[in-house]
Amino acid sequence: MLESVARVGALTGTPWIYVAVTLSVLLDVFLPVLPSGVLIVTAATAAAAGTGAAAGHVPHDVPDILALILCAATASVLGDLFAYRLARRGGERLDRALARSRRLSTAQERLGAALARGGGGALVVIARFAPAGRSVVSFSAGAAQRRVREFLPWSALAGLSWAGYSVALGYFGTRWLGAAWLATCVSVAALFAAGAAAAYLMRRAPKAREAS
Repeated sequence: MLESVARVGALTGTPWIYVAVTLSVLLDVFLPVLPSGVLIVTAATAAAAGTGAAAGHVPHDVPDILALILCAATASVLGDLFAYRLARRGGERLDRALARSRRLSTAQERLGAALARGGGGALVVIARFAPAGRSVVSFSAGAAQRRVREFLPWSALAGLSWAGYSVALGYFGTRWLGAAWLATCVSVAALFAAGAAAAYLMRRAPKAREAS
């Protein structure tokens, strides 16, 4: 992990960091193993360290936190919509791919039922923080044939919330803790903790609705 963070750190001094963030977030709806959150946290850490060293002046070689949030949130929504459209069109190949994973198919049924009852908006936001939750919700919304105007606002809120949270962890963590390496480790741990909490809520929410 430290080696990966070091590689990311080499990108933070160039405009390529925005391209890397955009592509990573855009693609992790299909490849949830991509460390898009870690990438954003590391970039935000570099931004905080750079601005702090410059006594409030923002150098040209550190990422801009607002640009990071914008890139991550926009890429998140675009990735969600692509997965949503793909599932909405359906097809035997996609259905077989979803059916191969028992965990994914079970989650799809529960979240699809919640979306169908009109109570899936909060789940879209929560799922954005959970590992692979974004993928499940986006595919579920499409498979449930939800209208795009019902899904898009929640996807936008989810993407903005997740991007803002990830950037805030790295940026303010560095400002408060001082050492960039310590801030990165603590921020990544907080990101994973939020993911674990979101995954727990995703499992509990459908069951609570079924029980009621």
